[in-house]
Amino acid sequence: LFYVCVLPSSSEGFGIAEKIVLLTFISAVILMAILGNLLVMVAVCRDRQLRKIKTNYFIVSLAFADLLVSVLVMPFGAIELVQDNWIYGEMFCLVRTSLDVLLTTASILHLCCISLDRYYAICCQPLVYRNKMTPLRIAVMLGGCWVIPTFISFLPIMQGWNSIGIIDLIQQRQFNKASNSTYCIFMVNKPYAITCSVVAFYIPFFLMVLAYYRIYITAREHARQIQVLQRAGAPTDGRQHPPDQHSTHRMKTETKAAKTLCIIMGCFCLCWAPFFVTNIVDPFINYTVPGKLWTAFLWLGYINSGLNPFLYAFLNKSFRRAFLIILCCGDERYRRPSILGQTVPCSTTTINGSTHVLR
Repeated sequence: LFYVCVLPSSSEGFGIAEKIVLLTFISAVILMAILGNLLVMVAVCRDRQLRKIKTNYFIVSLAFADLLVSVLVMPFGAIELVQDNWIYGEMFCLVRTSLDVLLTTASILHLCCISLDRYYAICCQPLVYRNKMTPLRIAVMLGGCWVIPTFISFLPIMQGWNSIGIIDLIQQRQFNKASNSTYCIFMVNKPYAITCSVVAFYIPFFLMVLAYYRIYITAREHARQIQVLQRAGAPTDGRQHPPDQHSTHRMKTETKAAKTLCIIMGCFCLCWAPFFVTNIVDPFINYTVPGKLWTAFLWLGYINSGLNPFLYAFLNKSFRRAFLIILCCGDERYRRPSILGQTVPCSTTTINGSTHVLR
């Protein structure tokens, strides 16, 4: 549907109706990404309880990267797509392309760090998690999420390493004599395609799959052990006693977390796998992938920047409460109770760090 409605096969550009559909769709994606990521950042800044959870540092940095994608990258891509022309010059084309690679790679690396943080929180003992995820290590991981992408974005693109051996082909596609249009073409040779894709997608994807698989297995095992202990502790007189609140809360939390991992990985793969598979295949088939298919896959990846706030924050009970307080101008109905000692424990240590997943 996206390919048919947004990227028509006509080579004469977009008609009026097609431009309206295209602008509506793109505007919705950009607006969703901007508002969602801004809300995540404001919520953590205003809510003291959210700032205490280590995972939220990664979520805020992720939201900042996705916000920059929606502000600095998407609008220029949308303008070129609608106008069928690049009007900002060759140098700004390189800058915009470098920002695209930098910010989207940073977003993916943040997702990888979140998966590793949750792995240590759920699959290790609380003491191990505290020793592993120290403030210094968190700072190093966050720094790596921003520094590593520069080595596959600004450095090689500004030096022209990605275009070695294919300069003539790039120049042919940059200018369309029939329509007198100029395009911001980003084509990559085989070494850059492999290096960029491995660093930006395949290594983080492998680590995320491994981490979330271990989390899923651990959560299911915890739920099974709790059920066995509850059955073993059943009274022989036939009377029903209320189950331990701590165990029940932990079982529900980790079972829910295990189920949502499929959603998280499914959305990530759906958004980015088509682009990075095509990115490696295209140089080996003489760059014959249609340009409009490229654009469809690229915007599918951009959509991930708008989905991340929903996957990593909006589905979290604590974040939802903070969002309601912000959107409802501090309505007291959504604030936390002042006394928590009589309810189910909610701190991270009581459930082995599982609050970093969904609660």
